[in-house]
Amino acid sequence: MRLVTLHTAAGLRAAVRHDDQYIDLHATDGAFPASVRQLLAAGPGVLEHVRKVGKRPEAVRVPVDKARLAPPVPDPQKIICLGLNYRDHAAETNAPIPREPIVFAKYPSAIIGPGMPIVLPAVSSEVDFEAELVIVVGRRGRHLNPAGALAHVAGYTVGHDVSARDWQLKKDGKQWMVGKTFDTFAPTGPLLVTADEVPDPHKLAIRLRLNGKTMQDSNTSQMIFDVGATLAYLSQVFTLEPGDLIFTGTPAGVGSVRNPRRYLKPGDVIGTNIEHVGALVNVCVAS
Repeated sequence: MRLVTLHTAAGLRAAVRHDDQYIDLHATDGAFPASVRQLLAAGPGVLEHVRKVGKRPEAVRVPVDKARLAPPVPDPQKIICLGLNYRDHAAETNAPIPREPIVFAKYPSAIIGPGMPIVLPAVSSEVDFEAELVIVVGRRGRHLNPAGALAHVAGYTVGHDVSARDWQLKKDGKQWMVGKTFDTFAPTGPLLVTADEVPDPHKLAIRLRLNGKTMQDSNTSQMIFDVGATLAYLSQVFTLEPGDLIFTGTPAGVGSVRNPRRYLKPGDVIGTNIEHVGALVNVCVAS
């Protein structure tokens, strides 16, 4: 199942893809929550009804080519991110393989959707790109074990962890969170693909193209901490809630380790693609 958030005249609305159309769930049946996050929180029984909504003759449909998409989850309570979680990326930065996940966060104000502009801040000259698989939490959980944690995954979406390296790495004490959470620095989408449609989240091709040139080309098999281990680790610290987003790290090929370095500039077009999950495109603009 593929869930999205639509821009509609009534505001943002959760929708499900059916063939070449999106079905506005709340407009079809007021019993459905209006948001994807609320839909996930309502539980698996409601999601089973969503799977069947395409058969309803009264379903409110929007053609895919006419739809304007917001981020799949535009209002997450938490955005958690892992650093140095790919072996090939750790190697290219000459960093040791982490013994435990390296964790930072972004604020919800960083979230943007497909086609929305990444705004390059005037106070940074070293904005970098990072393709990432994003876990979308589906069930509330705390103190999970790695095997059982997978049952708490609603699905996956494509993410781009935009990073101001000069703020992240050159400020006193290093400022990972600040360098990662400028407004618009968390593009996600276009779809939330439910976990049952992703055969193995640890065997997915992941690529990023900059103006059509491939910059990152790897596989999620390079992850150091897999999905279950990540959720179990985080749930020791805080409660995972439906709609929480977890950026799982980036593979090799980022701009800051290239020779010469390649940072983002206005007009750059970034395409991020993850096998079975989707393709996300955003354009950079000056602030």
